[in-house]
Amino acid sequence: MSELFAPRGSKKDIEESVVLAPKFDQNGLIPVVTTDYATGEVLMMAFMNAETLKMTIELGEAVYWSRSRKEIWHKGKTSGNVQVVREMRTDCDQDAIWLRVTVLGLSATCHVGYRSCFYRSIPTAQAAKDGVVLKFEETEKAYDPEKVYGKK
Repeated sequence: MSELFAPRGSKKDIEESVVLAPKFDQNGLIPVVTTDYATGEVLMMAFMNAETLKMTIELGEAVYWSRSRKEIWHKGKTSGNVQVVREMRTDCDQDAIWLRVTVLGLSATCHVGYRSCFYRSIPTAQAAKDGVVLKFEETEKAYDPEKVYGKK
């Protein structure tokens, strides 16, 4: 593990001390929730490994681990929509990370072109009685992904 990270000690050490001792899962990953610094809007959920967590701390920009591509993913490196970390937190048992970011460029986060990866809502309770049909909460894309990433 990185010299930035302390070994996981006692429950009291993990929950009450000032040392960073992240708990990575069996795949070496830790979940990360990313929100907009100004609005609090949830932009995305991703994962980091020890290397990308260290890079994020050192760069001050969000760097994730892409599970699908199995590679480091410096958010915005291709699209220009870089996530500048304004605040980074860990939860009580240090097994999750919360990033509060300012997005540069078009202020979009999702690779599909929307501002947030959470651009659709799921009906619940009474609204779900007629079936689950997703509702688009964002209808305008911030950019055309084919122009940025090419055809997939």
